[in-house]
Amino acid sequence: MLLKPILLLVTLSLLQGCAAAVVAGTAGAVSAANDRRTIGSQIDDNSIEIKATIALKKIQRLAKHANINVVSVNGTVLLTGQVANAEMKVEANNAVSSVIGVKKLFNQIRIGSNIGLATKGHDTWLTSKVKTQLLANDDVNGSNIKVVTENSEVFLMGMVAPKEADKAVEIARNIHGVEKVIKAFEYL
Repeated sequence: MLLKPILLLVTLSLLQGCAAAVVAGTAGAVSAANDRRTIGSQIDDNSIEIKATIALKKIQRLAKHANINVVSVNGTVLLTGQVANAEMKVEANNAVSSVIGVKKLFNQIRIGSNIGLATKGHDTWLTSKVKTQLLANDDVNGSNIKVVTENSEVFLMGMVAPKEADKAVEIARNIHGVEKVIKAFEYL
């Protein structure tokens, strides 16, 4: 008699996992469908991010002593993070600019100590606040703007019209805790 309830609970828990996978897959598909980039460009950007990260990891001192993030949108690559000195920043720039598919590079790596977990948590919170405000605004298509936050600096990327870019910057600047907003847009 105890076997049926246990079997039912196991089945339900497995189905919940399937439901979560379907929801996540659907959300990803909707996001990809609403993106102004082609599916091919989205795949290329993913490939650029992976290849650039590998190129950075091949440089031993960058792999061990730097904190560098790579984001690509339509071949425009943004580098954020921290390195110990200007020479390391140049090394990172050279490594990523040699990756096939990189059209434009915004090297926003800062020279200084790596940020800590508390700062990373705060950055995640700022990113979510900015993204939420962009999605809620009728003058901006927030699904086409990538928001990256590093040490309270907000970087905005995507394929947008100039008026959309200006509005997105205004929105981000007015979020409490944002210290600086940097545009890395491609204009339509």
